[in-house]
Amino acid sequence: MTTILVTGGTGTLGRLVTERLRADGHEVRVLSRHSEPYAVDLREGGPALDRAVTGVDVIVHCATTQTGGDEKAARNLVAAARRAEVPHLLYISIVGVDKVPFPYYKAKLAVERLIEESGLGWTVLRATQFHDLVVTIVRAAAKLPVVLLPAGVSDQPVEVGEVAERLAELAVLPPAGRVEDMGGPEVRTFADLARTYLGAVGKRRAVVSVPLAGKAYRAFREGEHLVPSRRVGKVTFAEYLARR
Repeated sequence: MTTILVTGGTGTLGRLVTERLRADGHEVRVLSRHSEPYAVDLREGGPALDRAVTGVDVIVHCATTQTGGDEKAARNLVAAARRAEVPHLLYISIVGVDKVPFPYYKAKLAVERLIEESGLGWTVLRATQFHDLVVTIVRAAAKLPVVLLPAGVSDQPVEVGEVAERLAELAVLPPAGRVEDMGGPEVRTFADLARTYLGAVGKRRAVVSVPLAGKAYRAFREGEHLVPSRRVGKVTFAEYLARR
């Protein structure tokens, strides 16, 4: 039996990783800001973090925030893992973090580099965005009479449960460095995905594609966040909506 610490273990992805690992018979510690006995704010670190990583065979780092602090959290986690001599640190990142100059992507890339340079055994898996993020974006846009979306941008959403399954597999393998990216089964325009969502929830809205400016938008428009050669996900966006 392997002892595994899952950071962000109560989140969308971390919760599923935890469930899968426990179902496979592993001892799993769930680290989040409010989950005892390993309630830790990674941005603060401290003795509680040291206790959480002591005796751990693998850390699966799923904790993240769009409000800033990922780099500081990673530094604290890496430092604690070094002190505890953790053999393997596994990190989930995003396809395109090295090509899309979007602030959140830049932070994820910085965390990748911290882990690569940590001196620990490490694995990094990049995945495309989850289905539920597409829903969140379109649902927010659909509050207006007209759904406004960035023109010329496609997405390749992947089922979060499939990413969790892949992480659970990698967690019990030796450190592998940067592994092959994981993408969803379809590359579709955001406008097309929006119409699929609207049809599934019974809303009638006009979908209007709006050109934007900036380097990040250009990179998204050029598909730098996509990985069409790695359509390894099985669940399509329509199938995901049907299951909701």
